[in-house]
Amino acid sequence: MHVVRARIHRVRLPLRQPFVVAYARWDHMPSVLLELETDTGQIGWGEAVPDETVTGEHARATANILEHLLVPVVLGKDAGDIDLVHHRMSAALRGNSAAKAAVDIALQDLLAQDAGMPLHRLLGGHPSQAPTYPRVISLGEPTAMAESAEAALAEGYEEIKLKVGAEDVRTDIARIRAVCEALAGRASVRVDVNQHWGTPAVAVPAIRQLEGLNIRWVEQPVYMDDVAGLAEVRSATSIPVMADESVHGMRSLLDIIRQRAADAVNIKLMKTGGIQPALAMIATAQAAGLAVQIGSMVESSIGSAAGFQVAGARRHVTSTELTGPLLFRRDVGDLAYEPPIVHLPTRAGLGIRVDHNVIDGLREGNLVEVRP
Repeated sequence: MHVVRARIHRVRLPLRQPFVVAYARWDHMPSVLLELETDTGQIGWGEAVPDETVTGEHARATANILEHLLVPVVLGKDAGDIDLVHHRMSAALRGNSAAKAAVDIALQDLLAQDAGMPLHRLLGGHPSQAPTYPRVISLGEPTAMAESAEAALAEGYEEIKLKVGAEDVRTDIARIRAVCEALAGRASVRVDVNQHWGTPAVAVPAIRQLEGLNIRWVEQPVYMDDVAGLAEVRSATSIPVMADESVHGMRSLLDIIRQRAADAVNIKLMKTGGIQPALAMIATAQAAGLAVQIGSMVESSIGSAAGFQVAGARRHVTSTELTGPLLFRRDVGDLAYEPPIVHLPTRAGLGIRVDHNVIDGLREGNLVEVRP
């Protein structure tokens, strides 16, 4: 089974409402979809959702990198030789983890299709229950965020994730308190600061004000490159700390482990460069006693299905946060959500059906086709 053709689709996925975090606002989510075709007629799908702040990538550049540097690595090659593909992608260029993830995911999809089983089974997993996920609430006014949290409970959600980190810390504390008071212990709350408390001097007193509020963890309270600061926050507070932007590849994970900087890590395929590196990181985190979440850069059904397949393959993954398709007015695939669970696809490969008509309607620029 050899790759004989690739198609690259640059799209903009329309959001139901703006998605707002501490460092950015999106009305549409840019995504690059990769379609790999084999000499047996099978189609594998991958996705890259670049983030200029986190992975240092831009959608237009990601599409160009796929066309000119990464897709040529796989054309004419055995789709199952994923380890060699990663070696060659690393030799072709550094970084660009989302672009590399698109290639990895598409190859994993093809390999599982060829084996005739869903990807989580090919990876050795058999989940005993459907994965759950929180309702993610964008940054806003305290009252509005509290109302959104109450509405989420009515929809069946059991956990709430709050985006905070804009304006001043006092407003963030007010946001979190408003939500926790509205929920009155009926759901646990995850707080995601997206780096914007900056330093331990700000983060430590802020987190201490949240004690007793049923906070499951505080995610990335300090700057992503300050692992020592993250360790300082963890040692000085009682609420568990999750590392997100600080965790890209294995080296950053090992640094967090060495410095005892976190209780949990948020592993995202867009940051790791795909499924194969993510699996190695999950095993390493498990050995170090860290909890693992599979997170998202707000991907379509393609990237989200890949993340859920990984979560279903490893029991040490105790949390997922792959809610992109719920946020879009139009999605390119049919991943089935029923809050607070997702129905893990049982068809071979990623297990989703991709709608070319939707892709055509959301495309930016021309379809790019690459052959040997």
